[in-house]
Amino acid sequence: MNRVALLSALVAAAALAGCNQSEPAVNEAANAVVNEPLVLPPSIVASKAYRCKDNSLAYVDYLSDNKTVTVRDARDGTPTALTMAEPGQPYTAEGYSFTGTATDENVTITRPGKGSQSCHV
Repeated sequence: MNRVALLSALVAAAALAGCNQSEPAVNEAANAVVNEPLVLPPSIVASKAYRCKDNSLAYVDYLSDNKTVTVRDARDGTPTALTMAEPGQPYTAEGYSFTGTATDENVTITRPGKGSQSCHV
């Protein structure tokens, strides 16, 4: 009798296991996001501190995309991103301009309220 009850329970479980096996719903929007290539932000390849003509400091980070630098007036200050429109042109942002590369010892920086200045490492 126990065998019959156990066998009946197994048959019932197997029958129920096959029920309601429909295809899982696919969220097309989520699937599109997952299939997009992941683009990481550029990394910092060099950081330099420059002493400017008016004796102020400028902290510049050069980014790996070779189109962006960030400029800060203080070591822990808020960075301002400057971008280069075309190769060979200065990096610019609202009120800012920067000319130079990570290997240059002398660069030119224009900042709001300070005008254009020559700065060196």
